[in-house]
Amino acid sequence: MLIYTLCMLAVIGFSVFYLFFYRGWRRERQLQQPFPTYWREILQSRVPVYDRLPPELRRQLEQHIQLFLAEKSFYGCDGFEVDDNVRLTIAGHACLLIVARSFSDFDEVSSILVYPDAYHVREIESDGIVVSESNQIRSGEASSHGQVVLAWAQCEEGAVNPAGQHNVILHEFAHQLDYLDGTADGAPPLSGKQARHWQETMTRAYENLRHSLHHHRKPWLDPYGATEPAEFFAVLTEAFFQQPDHLKAEQPEVYEVLRGFYRLDPVTLTPVEAPVRH
Repeated sequence: MLIYTLCMLAVIGFSVFYLFFYRGWRRERQLQQPFPTYWREILQSRVPVYDRLPPELRRQLEQHIQLFLAEKSFYGCDGFEVDDNVRLTIAGHACLLIVARSFSDFDEVSSILVYPDAYHVREIESDGIVVSESNQIRSGEASSHGQVVLAWAQCEEGAVNPAGQHNVILHEFAHQLDYLDGTADGAPPLSGKQARHWQETMTRAYENLRHSLHHHRKPWLDPYGATEPAEFFAVLTEAFFQQPDHLKAEQPEVYEVLRGFYRLDPVTLTPVEAPVRH
C-alpha cells in the first residue's frame, strides 16, 4: 500500500511538473525561434484575413501557429501527402479561433488526419434491439480524444472562399473548443453571468432557426446548424468568422455572445476584453 501511494504521488508530481513547468518552458523556447518568411507567404495566400489583422493579433496568431505546428501531429490518409502548405492552411484557420484566447484551448488536440477528399465512414448504431449500419460521406469530424479529421479538398474550398458559408477547419476546431468541458453540447466552458447569457441567447436562437425551417422560411443560418446544439455552435462559428456582417445583422445578440467568447470582433478585427466572471 505504501509503495502504491508513493508511486501515485510520483505520477502526480511528474504531471504537475510537466503541465506547469516543462511545457511552459518548452513553449517559451519554441517561441524564441523566428517565424519563417515563407510561412507568412503561405498564410497570406491561404488565410486571407492574416494580412488584415492588426500587428498585435497577427503576432499572436503567428505564435499560436508556431506552437500548433510544433506540438500537433499531422497524418496523410489514402496516400495524401501533408506538406507545409497543408499544415499552415489548417493551423492558420484553426488558430484564428483562438487568436485572442490562450493557446491552452488546444492543449487536448493531439493529431490531425487529412484525407485528399470527402471520405467514407461506416456508422453502426444500436437501439438495444436492432443494429443498423450505414455508409456516410464526411468532410471532417472531431473527437473528444483530441483527434481531428479533415478532407483537404473541402479545406481548400474554405481557404479560397473566405467569405463563403462553409469552412470545415473552423467547423471541426469549433467542436474541439466545445469539448473543453468534456462533452460537445453546443456550450463551451463558461461560468456565471456569461454562461447564463449564452444559454438563454443560444437556446432562443436555436429554436428560432428550427422554427424557420419547420415553416419553410429562408433560414438565417446554414440549416445544418439545426441538427443539434453542437452543430449549431460549429456552424455559427463558421458564420461568425466568414460572414460576420451577415450574422451581426440577422442575430445581433448571438453575435455579441460569440464576440464575448472568442474575445474578438471579426467585423473590425479588434480584440474584445474578456468578460468579468461573477
